[in-house]
Amino acid sequence: MTCSSELELSRRGLLAAGAATAAMTQVSVADAQGVSPSKPPPAMHVSFTVNGKRRELTLDTRTTLLDALREHLQLTGSKKGCDHGQCGACTVIVDGTRINSCLTLAVMHEGAKITTIEGLGTPERLHPMQAAFIKHDGYQCGYCTPGQICSAVAVLGEIAAGIPSHVTASLTGKPGVTNDEIRERMSGNICRCGAYSNILEAMTEVAGTRA
Repeated sequence: MTCSSELELSRRGLLAAGAATAAMTQVSVADAQGVSPSKPPPAMHVSFTVNGKRRELTLDTRTTLLDALREHLQLTGSKKGCDHGQCGACTVIVDGTRINSCLTLAVMHEGAKITTIEGLGTPERLHPMQAAFIKHDGYQCGYCTPGQICSAVAVLGEIAAGIPSHVTASLTGKPGVTNDEIRERMSGNICRCGAYSNILEAMTEVAGTRA
């Protein structure tokens, strides 16, 4: 009887002592190492016009334009392919210039006018380039198509504005809508299905020529 009571007392004492020790030594790993808890990432307010509508967001300053469009504005037409600016699937038009939206930060485009594939046309009223892509089967799996079409629209704008490319014969003369010009300018947009000839036909039709 005495042995049982002593044993019970020692157990209780051990548990109490353990709890007291734990309370006294309850220090976080970060405090023990002298490291302060990480702060939330800096956020910044940004406003721009997307497809004709003014949009305002408060974003982590590290957010890419592509993620802002897809994850915050639910404009999922622009695709995330390589996420390294090599495939062109994320191409959008910013202030008239086509860019890889995965390589630029959203907060860098305060006040910009941004056009994505959703802003070019609607199912009821297609943009001429969208209609031409359908007519000439300028896509197969369709994953790269939004970037291809945005880039194609911008490319014809570049040619019309007289902006030379690496294959333009004269830096002062107006470039023509030729196979070489289109292929060179569209080289940053990769189609794994290989619909390049059909894309070329669609673009030359929209341009009003046959190369």
